[in-house]
Amino acid sequence: MDRAKWIFGNEVPDRDYRRACRQKEKFLKKYGDDSGRPYYFKAVENPVLAPIGVRTLVLTDEPGLALPDNAVIVGNIRMGYGHYRISMAIASAAHALGYAPYWLDLNAFPESTCTKIISGQNELYSLGSRLSQRFRLFNRFVWEPINSEGFRKLSYNAGDQKSAELMANLLKTLPKDVPFLATHVWPAQAAIHAGFTRVVNVIPDNWPMALHLSEGSLHTVQTPSAFLGYKMLRGMDKKRQLRPMPKGTLFDVGHYIDHELLENIEKDCEARIRRMEAGAPRRYLLSIGGAGAQQQLFEDIIRHLLPQIRAGRAMLLINTGDHFEVWDSIVSHIPELKTLARTHFDDYGAAKAFLEKGEGLEGVQVFCHRDIFAAVYVTNLLMRVCDVLLTKPSELSFYPVPKIMIHRVGGHEAWGAIRAAEVGDGSYECEKTEEVLAMLDEITDGDELLPAFCRSILRAKNAGIYNGACEAFFLQYTKYSCEKLSSSEPNFSQDSLLPHYAVLPEMWSQGVAARQL
Repeated sequence: MDRAKWIFGNEVPDRDYRRACRQKEKFLKKYGDDSGRPYYFKAVENPVLAPIGVRTLVLTDEPGLALPDNAVIVGNIRMGYGHYRISMAIASAAHALGYAPYWLDLNAFPESTCTKIISGQNELYSLGSRLSQRFRLFNRFVWEPINSEGFRKLSYNAGDQKSAELMANLLKTLPKDVPFLATHVWPAQAAIHAGFTRVVNVIPDNWPMALHLSEGSLHTVQTPSAFLGYKMLRGMDKKRQLRPMPKGTLFDVGHYIDHELLENIEKDCEARIRRMEAGAPRRYLLSIGGAGAQQQLFEDIIRHLLPQIRAGRAMLLINTGDHFEVWDSIVSHIPELKTLARTHFDDYGAAKAFLEKGEGLEGVQVFCHRDIFAAVYVTNLLMRVCDVLLTKPSELSFYPVPKIMIHRVGGHEAWGAIRAAEVGDGSYECEKTEEVLAMLDEITDGDELLPAFCRSILRAKNAGIYNGACEAFFLQYTKYSCEKLSSSEPNFSQDSLLPHYAVLPEMWSQGVAARQL
């Protein structure tokens, strides 16, 4: 079956199909054909993610990788931070349930055609993100339309499917019956083309886009609105009404949240309220995105908060990820940070110990790590100790922490802020700097918004809204167990699997059992 020609029973027009084929040939010419080369893997320790059981798959010259029976591959790409962050949530859930997660970043093998394609596309996307913040006309007439409508088209998926055919060779020596949970569509598509049989396509965005389709996979989304939009392939071809996704291919599982964040929601919300009632400084967290965009807005926020920080009414936690140049630039524009800020650079162990101890959280604390795992995961640690996170409406929109949603980078992100505002664990999208600063002042000076956010977080947890990482993992287990058992046992019923849910932590059991296949 040519997955670029037919997508869920919808034929791709010849013109678009030919364009997809030309794109594949262009990549072959530019990046080379490695289809004749076998790639072998070994598993190595991941020091940062060791507490959640993660081992990283890297290349080796020797064949014979042996994965345990409880292995699960978490396929992803380094493109910004979002896909890594969701992968960490999936790995955390799998580990909490007794499984062994293996990390596979398709953008980590520069000798492969797969990584060359992904790196080239990533460079273009990062450039577009930065330009969109510098030039309003570019953002309005180029970047917003590409992200909201360009990636939405079914024809775009056809092009990606052809490109994924070139990515598949990287995966061909891996065992094909291992659960493969992909937090970007390219690993999902590559895994299907490589012959994997238990693929879950963990869709990040709340705005339905054909970009995220990987026929042959199970698809998961985080919200009911995304489920409906993807189910009907809404707006993915402006000239015709498309056939919907078939039953059993798409599931609304809830927000993808790490086990260690989920199990501490009550404790962390109680701590926020206690600090507010004790008159402690409000703790604000600024997390720079993977593309390093929105620096001017972050500088405006910092300048606004500095008087409140000096007065002991606020403190600031800043994670610049792996962007040391961003922090250097901010300091060059706000020189007083040289003496006011305490830096935690390139020592993840010390940063982790500092945050877990919880002492000395005052003034301005800045975190930056060259190690990408530390750069991303330290935000998880910071979310637990902060009162409010300031973030664009990206993957962090769905996390159980009070949030001020700043202006989006790309039209598709708008629906992340809509979700946060509807759930009540975050604000609406503050499109202007003045709106952001006003929201900051209200939270610093008032006593209504922070408790309201916390109450909404607790309600959402009780409703199972934050169970998505666990449910995405269990979806492939239940789905493929049903298929295997039904083929061998004539009297098999899905209800026979329900007792297995008893092994889940109590906080997950109600939500998972309620979402039967």
